[in-house]
Amino acid sequence: MPAAETAKREGSAERWGPLWGARPADWALSEDRQTPTYEAALSRVELTPGQLVLDIGCGVGAFLRMITERGARAYGLDASEALLDLARARLPEADLRVGDMEALPYEDDTFDLVTGFNSFFFASDIVAALREAGRVAKPGAPVVIQVWGPHERNDLEAMKEIARPFLPPRPADAPPEPDYSTPGVLEELATRAGLTPAPAFDISWAFEFPDDVTMRRALIAPAGLAVLVGAEREEQFKDALSAGLARYRGPDGAYRLHNEFHFLIARA
Repeated sequence: MPAAETAKREGSAERWGPLWGARPADWALSEDRQTPTYEAALSRVELTPGQLVLDIGCGVGAFLRMITERGARAYGLDASEALLDLARARLPEADLRVGDMEALPYEDDTFDLVTGFNSFFFASDIVAALREAGRVAKPGAPVVIQVWGPHERNDLEAMKEIARPFLPPRPADAPPEPDYSTPGVLEELATRAGLTPAPAFDISWAFEFPDDVTMRRALIAPAGLAVLVGAEREEQFKDALSAGLARYRGPDGAYRLHNEFHFLIARA
C-alpha cells in the first residue's frame, strides 16, 4: 500500500508523543544503556556500509548512532519531537521524522533493515504497524521486533508496582494486557502482517545506574511517568522508587536491574 494511503490511518503518535517527550535527557539515561539489546539484533542480521536502516520508535537515537558507526545510513521515526531534537543534535546526518508507526512516511521497498525496540506494542494496532514495517522494507529484508520478556524475569516489574498507585486506575472493563513474550504470539502477529517469522530468541542484561540520583531521574522518564505522576507528587514517587528498589542497590551505591527481552526477526 502506498505511503499516501497509509497516512490516512489514525495512529498512536498524538497520544504518546507528549508523554515520551516530557523528559528527553532523562530518558536518554535509560536508552543509552540498552547497548546489549542493539548488539543482539545486529549480531543476527547482515549490515554493510551504505545500507539504509529505519528505527521505529528511535527515541534519542542510541541505536542509530551504533549503525552509523558501522557505515549504514540512519533513518528514524518517533512520536516525540522533543526526543528527536536530542537525536538530531547527536546525529545531524540522520533523516529523523515525527510520525505514526501505523502510517510510515516512506515509500515501499526502501530499507535494508527495519527495527522496533520495545516500540511496536505502543501502536494503536500492532499488526498495522508491523505491516507498515514490512511495506517499507525491501523484499526479504529483516524486521527486528523486540518486546519485554516474561514478567517474572524482569526486575523492572518492581518499578511498575511502585508506579501503579500514582497512576489513573485501569478501567474495570479493559481487556488484559497481552503478554507478547508468550511463545508463538509475535510469530502469529508477524504472519498476520505479511511477514515471514524466524525462530524467536531471548537475551538478558541489567540496567545499571551509578547512584540514586541517576536512577530516580531515569525511571521517572519512560512513557511520560513524570507527567502522569504530576509535579506535586514527583518527589514522593521518587522516594518510593528509592525505597522499593533498595534491594537492587549494591554496596557501591549502584543499581542493577536484570531483565529479559524477547526478540523475533521476521522477513519482509
